[in-house]
Order: sequence, then structure tokens, then C-alpha cells
Amino acid sequence: MNIFEKLYEMTAISGFAASPGSLLMLLIGGVLLYLGIAKNFEPLLLIPIGFGVLWANVPGAGMNVLQASEHPEITHMSIVEIAKEHGIINMLYYSLIKTGLLPPLIFMGVGALTDFGPMLRNLRLAFFGGAAQIGIFTVLIAAVAIGFTPKEAGALAIIGGADGPTAIYTTILLAPELLGPIAIAAYSYMALVPVIIPLIANLTMNKKDFKINMKQQDKRFPSREIKNLRAVKIMFPIMLFILVGVLVPTSVPLLGALLFGNLVKEIGNATSRLSDAASSIIMNSATVFLGLCIGATMDAHSFLQTKTLLILLGGFVAFSLSVAGGIYAAKIYNVFSKKKINPLCGATGLSAVPMASRVANDLALKHDSQNHILQYAMASNIAGVIGSAVAAGVLISFLN
Repeated sequence: MNIFEKLYEMTAISGFAASPGSLLMLLIGGVLLYLGIAKNFEPLLLIPIGFGVLWANVPGAGMNVLQASEHPEITHMSIVEIAKEHGIINMLYYSLIKTGLLPPLIFMGVGALTDFGPMLRNLRLAFFGGAAQIGIFTVLIAAVAIGFTPKEAGALAIIGGADGPTAIYTTILLAPELLGPIAIAAYSYMALVPVIIPLIANLTMNKKDFKINMKQQDKRFPSREIKNLRAVKIMFPIMLFILVGVLVPTSVPLLGALLFGNLVKEIGNATSRLSDAASSIIMNSATVFLGLCIGATMDAHSFLQTKTLLILLGGFVAFSLSVAGGIYAAKIYNVFSKKKINPLCGATGLSAVPMASRVANDLALKHDSQNHILQYAMASNIAGVIGSAVAAGVLISFLN
């Protein structure tokens, strides 16, 4: 009987009996894996996060992240002591996530994969990358009104920027206990861009808006061409870094990494090895550890709360308002300008690059088979990446 008792204690069965919520969390982890594998919804993040959820919710495995708010002693321990006392997942979380290291590394890779050319050729469209951030600040106010603390509200609101690394970085600094649900909401809604943008566009635009042909507008009102585009693309990240660094220094960790990655890409052969490393080895490694550690924060105790549902709802509202804000900004611009802009370009002012631009282009082609707006949508889409990083810096500066 002692042997059978020991065998029972060795298994996780008693743990599931004591915490049935862990079974529900295993189901949630399985759903995330299904969405990433079968539906191809943000697989690079949802698959590691889903598997991290499985890690965190096996009783007795010790693979869940302990929050400093409940275990204050962990903030005074060395990395070696954390690994010895609380396991490798806490060591990874407190050395790679809590320090805010991984999101900037991912942003560096994003910069090395990004071409600012479409935005530089259509600078007037860059303003819609700022207009689309309205969802962030609207939901920030609403979240405080319904009972979230200002820091929690800031972490929730940044979901409206539609940028996973930015949302994670902001949450780490403002409300790390909410990291799991906010990351899930951010990446889930990014994966649902092909659903959300058409939904909001159909509610806020008419047929005349959909049929505005950007190429015809360029022919009627031609823009000044950039003579030496390569030189401009090299100078742009340097000048933008200096400008934003002076105005919003708290955005430098994210935006600086993005602009550095872009700079080494644009320089060319001399820095191609740096660009290749940033966009492949460094970015991929950071993505793996980021996803697993985020998933490991989602144990039943911390995730199964009413606040989690409010975060999912608030994230959807922020995301939708950001799309609508960009659309209405373009429509207002058209009232005062002879050269019209298809409001779908405003809809891409959030950060889901390049998926948002592809969805907008498909919508335009659906109403006019000759209306290719991809390069114009990319202009505001790329600006949205910059805008969300700046918005995150503003939130961190005011709330942290």
C-alpha cells in the first residue's frame, strides 16, 4: 500500500483534484496550439505560448512563473538562486522577460525585415499611423473608469497598437501580473486582422470610399520624387531616432532597436551579417523564449479571473477603435484635400505589418479589380509600428 501511495503522489492526479482549474488551462493551451498549428494564426508566437501554458499547468512540475507580487523574495535573489529554488522557467523569466530584454531584440529583427521606402515615398500617409493610436488612449481612460489601476489600464490599452512585442514590453514594465492574458489578446487579435478590418471598414465606409483609386490620384496630383532614395533610407532611422529620443526617451529601447535593425539592413553589404543575424538567429531565439515564458505565466491561479475576460474585451475594443480612428482620419483629410486617400490606408495605421496592408488591398480589389493600394497601405502600416512604440513610451513615461 505504501508503494501504491507513493506512486499516486508521484503523479499529477492529486494535483488536478486539488486544482481542477489546471485541467481547463491545459484545454486552453491545447486550443492555442490548435490555432497556431491547424489555423496558422500567428504560429511563431501562439505555438510557444500554448506549449508554455501546458508547462505551467502540470501540478508538481514546477514550471509556472512565480509573480514577484506574491513572492517578493524572488526579486532579491540571484539568477542562480532563482534557478535552484524555483526552477529554470523562473530563471528564464526573470533574466530575459522581466528585464525587458527580448521584446527589443524582436523589434531589432522586425527592423531588419522592414522597408521604410513605401512610407518615405508617401509621407502624408504616415500621419494615419498616429491617428490609428486613438484606440489606445480611449481604452486607457475607459479601463481606469471601470476599476483598473492606471498601470493595468495602460498595459491593457496598448493592445490597440496591434504590436505584440510593444504590448509585452509595456506590460512587463507596468503590470507584469497581466502579461499572459494581454499577450494572448494582442496576438489573437493580430491573427484576426482579416476579420476585424473588413468588419470595421464595412461599418464605417461607403462604396465611394472603397473605390478611391490611389494610383489615379497620384496621376492627377503627382508627388515630388525622392532623387536619392538609398541615402534617405539610411539617414531616416538615424534622424528619427534622434528626434524621438529627445521627445520620448522612454520609447528608445523599442524604437531604437527597430531603427538600428533597419539601418544595418539599408547600409547593405558592409553590415549584411548584422542584418542577417538580427532577422534570423537573434529574432527566432528571442521569439522561442518569449513565447514559452509568457505561456508559463498563465497558470490557473493567475489566469482564471474576471479581469482576464475584461482584458480580452477591452483589447478587442482598443483594436477596433484603432482601425476606425485611422479610417475616420482619412475621411476627414479627404474633406479638405483635393488629392483623396482611400480610407483603407487609414485602417492600416495599426502595427499588424504586413497582414493589415494585404487585407486592405484585398478589400479595395473586391470593389475595383484595378485598385491596387498595397504600397500605399504599407506606408501608414509601417508608420503604425513607429506610432505604437512612441505611444508605449508615452504610457510608460506617465504611468511607471
